Amino acid sequence: MRGNLFAVAVDLVVLTVREGVLSTLLVHRDGPPFAGALGLPGGFVRPDEDLTDTAARELAEEIGLTLPNHHLEQLGGYAAPDRDPRGRVLSVGYLALVPDLPDPAGRGAWHPVAEATGLAFDHSQILADAVERARAKLEFTTLAASFCPPDFTVSQLRGIYEAVWGAELDPRNFQRKVTGTPDFLMPTKQRVTGGRGRPAQLFHRGPATILHPPMLRTTP
Repeated sequence: MRGNLFAVAVDLVVLTVREGVLSTLLVHRDGPPFAGALGLPGGFVRPDEDLTDTAARELAEEIGLTLPNHHLEQLGGYAAPDRDPRGRVLSVGYLALVPDLPDPAGRGAWHPVAEATGLAFDHSQILADAVERARAKLEFTTLAASFCPPDFTVSQLRGIYEAVWGAELDPRNFQRKVTGTPDFLMPTKQRVTGGRGRPAQLFHRGPATILHPPMLRTTP
């Protein structure tokens, strides 16, 4: 890439919660630029693709996920003149929220967000923007359930909020809020046992998309 060539790329922030820790998928860059560094998965937009097609392709190639089974949204554009030493590249960031998954095959691996520093290009900024978007959206939408398996307990859902926000929540107030929001959680006929106390009710995600009133973010 030389001269005045202008390319369009997609960079993908894939967030999950693993063992109670907000984590993101990073890939090891084998060649220049930034050889040996970690960066976000992504690629250039092909002639026959729109932006979402490219994001979906990268999601499928890196971790084997397909749309529309998982949440994917456009984050924004990144077009600093010097963001790519090879030439002018406009990157469009995308945010994907997924449940806990095994380590992908190939050069990608899950890393705690708190440890994902010094990334290639401007990927640290894209990641920071994506994490803030996810944190904000959990206040007024039901997207936290995107991190959960198909059936989950209220305690598991609370763990998602705590991992994303980085703060502990009052269990009783949380349960009252999420079970009191119409169509957020739909009870199943199953319960899970473990530890002390009575078995916990399993739920699956309902059709609701908005939390009203919102669940205000708790800061550490």
